[in-house]
Amino acid sequence: MSWKPWLVEGSQLKYRGIVEAIEADLKDGHIQPGDRLPPQRTIAEVLGVDLTTVTRAFNEARRRGLVEANAGRGTFIRRRIDDGRMLGLGAPPAVDLSMNIPPQPASANLKRLIPETIANLLSEEHGMLHLHYQESTGSDTDRAAAATWLGRRIDQVRPSSIVLASGAQSALFAICECLLSSGDKIAAGYVTYPGLKAVAQQRGFVLSPLAMDDKGIVPKSFEACCLKGPPKALYVIPSIDNPTTATLPEERRREIVAIARRYGVTIIEDDPYSVLQFDPLTPLAALAPELTWYIATLSKCATPALRIAYVVAPGAAQAMRLAGVIRAVNLMVPPVNAAVASRWISTGIVDDLTVAIRDENIARQRLAKTVLGNANIAADRCGHHIWLKMPAHWRAADFADHAGRSGISVVPSSAFAIGVDEAEALRLSLGVAPDRETLAEALKQVASIISQPAVAVKAIV
Repeated sequence: MSWKPWLVEGSQLKYRGIVEAIEADLKDGHIQPGDRLPPQRTIAEVLGVDLTTVTRAFNEARRRGLVEANAGRGTFIRRRIDDGRMLGLGAPPAVDLSMNIPPQPASANLKRLIPETIANLLSEEHGMLHLHYQESTGSDTDRAAAATWLGRRIDQVRPSSIVLASGAQSALFAICECLLSSGDKIAAGYVTYPGLKAVAQQRGFVLSPLAMDDKGIVPKSFEACCLKGPPKALYVIPSIDNPTTATLPEERRREIVAIARRYGVTIIEDDPYSVLQFDPLTPLAALAPELTWYIATLSKCATPALRIAYVVAPGAAQAMRLAGVIRAVNLMVPPVNAAVASRWISTGIVDDLTVAIRDENIARQRLAKTVLGNANIAADRCGHHIWLKMPAHWRAADFADHAGRSGISVVPSSAFAIGVDEAEALRLSLGVAPDRETLAEALKQVASIISQPAVAVKAIV
């Protein structure tokens, strides 16, 4: 089948009109993966546009993952179209191993589940209240649901200590706004969640890097940092750290809590992943509730689309302070999203999604270990990502650049480093690939690049 060129009416730019026409015909079945497109010159003549407009359209279609060029044969509709594009942010590379989101098993069926839940909520008596303004803390119903869910990890969680936020990043920003002033220090692992770096840069906080090993932050390094002048806060992901995948052992958690108590350091515990583990360890918030601000989210165990996170503050008074910051920034979380999350908690849907995502994670982690073979990998079998340490002949930034030009998007350790990048590693996120077959092909490319000498793939002229 050959594509019959046309333009989508209303497109401000003609080249985009061509791309949108290809997308529309593909969606409607007028063209199929593997179909060959007419030569660019033919399209230009049919549409009455210049050749550069068509060339630009082909480049954009290739960037969106719609087409692929085959030297000497022409341009074809790609045989696999990923529909996980981020609207408004441009299309991802051919395979995205950079965005750390959970895989979506077919059993999750979020396309049906989300609108169905919303419809049920709005059809109930008083359902229209979900469309009204609500308290900045979150509604009493939503805080109670959160307390039920979080109570499995932290004993005696009170709804009055819980505040809802629009995702963990929003929660982290609000907590830091409550606790810190410009110039204050936050201690964190020497590679850490980029969202913390973004908050620090935006608000003028100073990040103090702590030594890490395969078990996470080294307590002696934390104490040495405190001896130089205690930081205002310690930021830590104790379970399946992002990016290193390390989980702090129970004894080390207690050591870190003891040091924090000794020097009066507030703990910000970011805990998106422990819910995926079969036997999660004790949260720091359970060991030192008076010191700890605890963040949990549905983004990693259900879907990031809801943008719902829960913060357990050290007490009700601190929760109200946090709500004040949220009120100033975005007034409240979207009530419909919060209600969906609460309904999923009360009906067990969150648990079902968590199990399905964990099972898929385990399968993908097993696949990664097989494909990458003898590569130096740190991983947790229940997690979304792996930490791939570079062999001596590769710099992580160079590897990421070359992989990107090959259509594989990965994140080098420099994105996580506080100061100088000493890790020379990559975070490979396994969840975005739409299926294991696509993931396997991407990982094979990664393995192939690792085996090549860096000088052979990076031309210098």
